[in-house]
Amino acid sequence: MSIVVSTEARIRNIKVASDTITAYLVDGRVVSVPLAWSWRLSEATPAQRAKFEIIGDGQGVHWPDVDEDISVEGMLHGVPARRPRTLTHFLGAGRQGNGKPPNTRLERPRRMRRSTAKR
Repeated sequence: MSIVVSTEARIRNIKVASDTITAYLVDGRVVSVPLAWSWRLSEATPAQRAKFEIIGDGQGVHWPDVDEDISVEGMLHGVPARRPRTLTHFLGAGRQGNGKPPNTRLERPRRMRRSTAKR
C-alpha cells in the first residue's frame, strides 16, 4: 500500500527583476523563470511590474496594469507565453517574393473579379 500526499504549491511572494520572475513559495522553494517568458511583463515599466496581487490563495499572480496572469504551476512546469499574432503578421511584413508589397486591400484579386463587360 502506498500513501500519496499532495501539497499544492502556493506563492508567498513574487519579485520581478530586470531579467527574471522569481516566486517564493509557501513551502520554502524558490522558482525563477526568465522575464522573457512573459512578453507583457518584459515590455512593462518597472512600476507596472511592481504592482501585482497574489490570487487564488497563492495559486497565481496578477499584474492589473498589464493584464498578465502567471500561475505557480505554469512556472513549475512552464512554457513561455506566446505573443498573439497580429494582423500585420497575417498580411506579411515587407514585400512578397516578386518585390511587390503584399495585397492588404480587402478586395478580390484581379483574376477572381467578375467581368463587368457585356456578354
